[in-house]
Amino acid sequence: MSYAYLFKYIIIGDTGVGKSCLLLQFTDKRFQPVHDLTIGVEFGARMITIDNKPIKLQIWDTAGQESFRSITRSYYRGAAGALLVYDITRRETFNHLASWLEDARQHANANMTIMLIGNKCDLAHRRAVSTEEGEQFAKEHGLIFMEASAKTAQNVEEAFIKTAATIYKKIQDGVFDVSNESYGIKVGYGGIPGGPSGGAGGSPSQGGGCCT
Repeated sequence: MSYAYLFKYIIIGDTGVGKSCLLLQFTDKRFQPVHDLTIGVEFGARMITIDNKPIKLQIWDTAGQESFRSITRSYYRGAAGALLVYDITRRETFNHLASWLEDARQHANANMTIMLIGNKCDLAHRRAVSTEEGEQFAKEHGLIFMEASAKTAQNVEEAFIKTAATIYKKIQDGVFDVSNESYGIKVGYGGIPGGPSGGAGGSPSQGGGCCT
């Protein structure tokens, strides 16, 4: 199927925060409660529509373990978007965000769009990190923020699409040279390089917190 643009994403964060489950929920609309640890990198893809244009998302799901960090780093290059995930029930996964962010900023292009996701918000009764803390961290570091649940699918779609809408707007604003694929953006059939064609319609509404 043809697309106007292809955007490459990378999903990063500690092991066990639900990165693979978020990807599976987004690409297959299903939840797998027992998931083998990701070894290295897994891959998924899905078509979405932004501003009436078909956009293909190519998503690399990376291993959270320290031993795979060097493999993960090689995937930052050439990613237009990153989903940085923590588990709202495990504070240490939130505490490690700064280290993941430093890695991303060091190895990715400066204009990569980063969406911070507080996953497992269906487990609000076990919450260890408040929504406000997530919002504050995102604000301080210039990230987009949402809480989501890979289990109930809440905000999963929105997180991936909102990231794409932000990337699309950057293309419209001339931030990216779309002929340079190292930015993680590839022009497909029907992509109109170089010309603004209206804003990013169809971008989802601003909705940060969930389960509040």
